[in-house]
Amino acid sequence: MGGDSGDLLPRAELRGLINHLRQRVFILVGAFFIGFLGGFPASGEAIELLLGSNSYRPEGVEIVVLHPMEAILLKLRIGINLGIMLSAIVLMCDLTWNGKRIVAESRRSGSGERGNFGGVLLVLIMAILMGALGAAYSHEVLVPLLLDYLSDDAASAGLETTWQLQSWVGFITGLYFASILGFQVPLIASILLRGELIERSSISDNRWNLWFAGLILGALISPPDPVSMFLVAGPMLLLLEAALVIDRITRNR
Repeated sequence: MGGDSGDLLPRAELRGLINHLRQRVFILVGAFFIGFLGGFPASGEAIELLLGSNSYRPEGVEIVVLHPMEAILLKLRIGINLGIMLSAIVLMCDLTWNGKRIVAESRRSGSGERGNFGGVLLVLIMAILMGALGAAYSHEVLVPLLLDYLSDDAASAGLETTWQLQSWVGFITGLYFASILGFQVPLIASILLRGELIERSSISDNRWNLWFAGLILGALISPPDPVSMFLVAGPMLLLLEAALVIDRITRNR
């Protein structure tokens, strides 16, 4: 591939990808609004489910509503997250179908071959499977551990453990969506590698930058301590390394 050796995406391929995304902007926006419109009404049931579940509320914690718009704002937030998820799935399927064609056109080496329906179906199934694994990780490990951490930290500081509804539900749903999207990282890496949009050496050369970016992401959506940051970012980064190993084995080069 052309471009600087330190570039994660070579310049020609990056330009080709940007041009392709411009052509797909209406499809991606449409997918976003479908996810948003479908998720907005369903988010009300999700909020009620959280309020009625003791497993998401540490002992001694009281949930309060400070203003009447909190439920609406939460529904908007959850709807936006679902819209982003659906757009991400559509984009992954699109890159599976058009990845090699994008590279060929960016290199001006012909039209390039398209993917096949079997590959797109496999990506769709894997996206759902990895999303389910991310949700399970968040449900069994991430959310309970971090909620207990926040509750214990407030108690040890002598603070009242009273949480605002919007912050509480937003924190939980944010962790769920972050885990679901984070578990898509190995699938995204595989799509880019097999579509020849990126080389394995490019990821290896930028490994520390990717790890740093993952830890920054973990710091943004978790309490600012090393354990919490790793709990959020660690699985995503480890899965990326696993994707590189699997790609090396399956392609035998």
